[in-house]
Amino acid sequence: MTWRPSASIEALRARARLYQQLRTFFAERDVLEIEAPVMGAAAVTDPYIDSIRARCGDTTVYLQPSPEFAMKRLLAAGSGSIYSLGKVFRNGEKGRRHNPEFTLLEWYRTGFDDHQLMAEVAQLFEYVLPGLSVRKISYRDWFTPLHLDPHTASAAELEAEARKWIETGIESDDRDLWLDLLVSHVLEPQLEPGLVFVYDYPASQAALARVTRDSTEQLVARRFEVFLNRMELANGYWELTDAQEQRARFAADLAKRAEEQLPIYPSDEKLLHALEHGLPNSAGVALGVDRLLMCMLGVDTIGEVLAFDYDAL
Repeated sequence: MTWRPSASIEALRARARLYQQLRTFFAERDVLEIEAPVMGAAAVTDPYIDSIRARCGDTTVYLQPSPEFAMKRLLAAGSGSIYSLGKVFRNGEKGRRHNPEFTLLEWYRTGFDDHQLMAEVAQLFEYVLPGLSVRKISYRDWFTPLHLDPHTASAAELEAEARKWIETGIESDDRDLWLDLLVSHVLEPQLEPGLVFVYDYPASQAALARVTRDSTEQLVARRFEVFLNRMELANGYWELTDAQEQRARFAADLAKRAEEQLPIYPSDEKLLHALEHGLPNSAGVALGVDRLLMCMLGVDTIGEVLAFDYDAL
């Protein structure tokens, strides 16, 4: 047993410097820092995120995996552009790049769409890591080397391609499962160094993003992901503002949770009421600060940038 911290003191100093840089970046752009609660009465419905439950008196609460719902309520209340820099939680996520408790930078820009926000994300990276190469590629073009259109290929076609690359005993007709396996096992490892934005994801992966038609009239999710030297660091949306559509997506998530025998969590009704009141046109992005610091310091494990990782508790 050791009482010592996970990270070196110099890594903690680097974290403090990074926080100062991030706050200066947003202050120069008149983006308001807010403090979001880490406890919530509702959890996210996303089948791929498991919330940590806690008891507060006689009430069950959930440690939030993102400040998103609280921040959208602030946007609906008239906050204008805002950001949050704080702790979030995801149950069971532990590994070389994952810790159940981690630091997330999340910000929302009113009046922006996803491409305007991508430009600002690139500016932030240039601010903290000058000299990076920057590339943008659509999700469809990302799949060009595999000779597949990810928006129209059948589950069988995607499965056949995945099995060329991956040994797996999975049997499924879920298109998104095969797309995700091809991304994680084939396409992400082949990304070029530097900063890469992938945008216009399949409509089935919209989460809380708008769905519109691209130049080919294909329905796409106005969502982007950001990779730095092949490590996923951020996920952004041109935000959905339709409360009815958001309610339907929550219901679809809960149906998938039930199908896969996952815990069923209450939907956030206050978020839905905020959307009904009116969420301004905006784009938002969440960036993993610990992973960014890993890239800046050139270290291999998340524990090397955390004062105390899960194993040191």
